[in-house]
Amino acid sequence: MTHHDPHSHVAADRRIGAHVSAAGGLDKAIERAAAIGANCVQVFSGSPRVWARSPLEKVDTAKVFSKQQELSINPIFTHTIYLTNVASDNPNLVQKSAEVLKYDLQFDSLVKGSGVVVHLGSHQGRGWEAVKDQTARVISEVLQNTPDDSHLLIENSAGQQGKLCSDLSEVRWLFDAVKSTRLRWCLDTCHAWCAGLSLGKVGRDGQKTAIEVIEELDLADKLTLVHVNDSRDPFASGRDRHANLGDGEIPPAELAYFLTHPFIKDKPLVLEVPGIEGDGPDAENIQRLRTLAGLGK
Repeated sequence: MTHHDPHSHVAADRRIGAHVSAAGGLDKAIERAAAIGANCVQVFSGSPRVWARSPLEKVDTAKVFSKQQELSINPIFTHTIYLTNVASDNPNLVQKSAEVLKYDLQFDSLVKGSGVVVHLGSHQGRGWEAVKDQTARVISEVLQNTPDDSHLLIENSAGQQGKLCSDLSEVRWLFDAVKSTRLRWCLDTCHAWCAGLSLGKVGRDGQKTAIEVIEELDLADKLTLVHVNDSRDPFASGRDRHANLGDGEIPPAELAYFLTHPFIKDKPLVLEVPGIEGDGPDAENIQRLRTLAGLGK
């Protein structure tokens, strides 16, 4: 028995998606994803730059589910807003962050989604040790007050401006502190690269590879989603600027190695790239992603 059969089975069913606009309703986002050749989708539950959210009663779930079935788009991931900072020293900001996370987890449950991706925020120069307990406490409180079938996915950062979780040991620490099966994580390839994690088989500049770190910290099982983005900036730059696949600094061979590794090859892949025309993920990037993931045309 060769290894080929199970791999081709995974390949046929591989979830390749993109972050698209949900303007006009989540059903419209599903149509936009299908139009570029995606089979899963990530959205914001509302504007990413304001705190206000619309009432959840306004979500037409019947329309969403029938559109998903019609176009075979599944799963749905939700990305939280950019304003969130659960590590802030401003109690008002922490409270607002917790409330918007609760909203998104309710949204995730309502649309039968597969998780809410969160940038936990920044320690604002105070360091991880100063904020880790508060961060775990807020996450626990949010999870205790949201539906059991919703999941929170911590996203790794590029490490810019004190952003949490550029070091994956911080993700591991939060899992151990919070102890909830509903807390999982999302790896962003651009962020990993800019934080000094090589995506290939061999580390750069004497650093361990992303795969080695995931293995050492026993994080493979809790990895739910991969954001696949190229980087405009060099390795270990600590910057966070996404590029279209193949147009940035990450060697395509490294990305291909990472995306086809046994830890990764059954995970949904979601693009957050500028797009060839600058309008966000497009059919060209979906095709490039399929090729990198070994799925052919």
